[in-house]
Amino acid sequence: MDKEPMTLAGYNKITGDLDFLKKSERPETVIALEEARQLGDLKENAEYHSAKDKLKLIDFQIAELNAVISKAVIIDPSTLPHNKVSFGSTVSLVDSNTDEELTYMIVGGVESNAEKGMISFNSPLAKQLMGKEEGDEVKATLPGGVRTFEVLGVCYKEIILQ
Repeated sequence: MDKEPMTLAGYNKITGDLDFLKKSERPETVIALEEARQLGDLKENAEYHSAKDKLKLIDFQIAELNAVISKAVIIDPSTLPHNKVSFGSTVSLVDSNTDEELTYMIVGGVESNAEKGMISFNSPLAKQLMGKEEGDEVKATLPGGVRTFEVLGVCYKEIILQ
């Protein structure tokens, strides 16, 4: 069975999402489905079909979250050394070709959000940054081609999920 490393913040977020689906979203949809069923002819009942589809989607999401939670391995990045890039590190880079500065936090798959600079430890860039330290040059083979980065710094910052 695959393990899914994540921070406590990530674990709390997905268990919270699961709790919301089970205790609020699903029961409300079951009630809506029952109310729609009482409106009569099910073949032409848009409310009924909509509620039925929503219930299928919710059940799928619940199953997906349960699967992730069953594989969860909580890692506390604050206990890891961050003199080299590891799980939970915040890495500052500069693109050697464009001088563009980038900052990424290496997180679990469920926590990744590229727009917020949080990349999965399984992403192509994160895999190639692992073990690097300040001053290292990294030729990263990425989906868009090869890019060269210099590691400006590696540190630990607490992960805050919205």
